[in-house]
Amino acid sequence: MQRPTLNPSGQSNGSLIFAAPPPPADIGEPGRRFEAGSRRVCEEMDGQRSMSEKKLLTALVPVYADYQPLNAELVWGATTAEHPTFWFYVPYQPPFTGEFVLRNKDGKLVYQTDVTLPKTPGVVSLPLPSTAPPLKLGERYRWYFKIYCKPQQPPVFVEGWIQRNSVNPALESQLEKATPRDRVALYATNGFWYEALTVASQLRRTDPKALDWAALLQSVGLDNIAKEPIVECCTPTNN
Repeated sequence: MQRPTLNPSGQSNGSLIFAAPPPPADIGEPGRRFEAGSRRVCEEMDGQRSMSEKKLLTALVPVYADYQPLNAELVWGATTAEHPTFWFYVPYQPPFTGEFVLRNKDGKLVYQTDVTLPKTPGVVSLPLPSTAPPLKLGERYRWYFKIYCKPQQPPVFVEGWIQRNSVNPALESQLEKATPRDRVALYATNGFWYEALTVASQLRRTDPKALDWAALLQSVGLDNIAKEPIVECCTPTNN
């Protein structure tokens, strides 16, 4: 399991830098980037191979090591979007089922959906649909992605925080003129993780030799996920 260190000055991987913005100082729970929960239940239900042979359910987000005042790794990232896309590595497949939940900082439900998992393990995207309430500027939200391996049993899950921040006029002007590769770098150097990763995913799909996706994941300590395939997912079953 990776134990990355991330700080507001950013980390460099070649020419790509992710400059992590300072997180809020009053978050009460740090989150989990790697799965927690009833892994043994999932292993018992999986007849193909032991879960110990698989990578963990992983949220593709930065973590802040030794976050104060919690003295824990904080799972938090910034977005520019009203309806951002969330990214996860999923080692599980049907008949297991998934659920995505988004709440505001006060715990009020914003969006919830069941998801049909992909047929093969891989990286999946979960866009917040346009029918969901838009994220408000300057506000943070808590997300959860859960996998239910057996009815009536607690799920395995990851959880963290997202905050929508504004884009200054200078950056907005640069983004309008930028190529997709330059947009990845602009978003990354300005601390907008979700947009940087989403644009990098589009580059990877159109050019398998593009290094932006792998460089971005490596910059936040997710080297073991960088070569995993992006798979088609996920089908919402309610919202």
